[in-house]
Amino acid sequence: MTTWTDDELSKIASADELQIAPRRKDGTLAPPRTIWVVRHGDDLYVRSVRGRSSDWFRGTQARHEGRVQAGGVSRDVSLTEPDTDVSDDLDAAYRSKYHRYAQGIVDSVLSQQARAATLRLVPSP
Repeated sequence: MTTWTDDELSKIASADELQIAPRRKDGTLAPPRTIWVVRHGDDLYVRSVRGRSSDWFRGTQARHEGRVQAGGVSRDVSLTEPDTDVSDDLDAAYRSKYHRYAQGIVDSVLSQQARAATLRLVPSP
């Protein structure tokens, strides 16, 4: 399995926002959406504020692939469900990274709905 380089992890994790474009069934990329991203260890995670029924999250379920761009890094990725329960750690990472935003905005990414729509970004070879 391919892993992120230290440089990619640092650049993406330090970026405020990430552009994610899910790959459609026919292999084309959907229009990118702007979302928040956090790092936990050597992994990167995203959440859908609107949960599993949001357009972009549903789009990820077609092929579980896409392309992300953040911090000057552009990379094709696999979009996987987290292997272990990292929800509390990711909540802490979101709070720490985005604390300067209004509490209501940060709370939206900490909701049960958003937690249920968490994806790990795995770089493609």
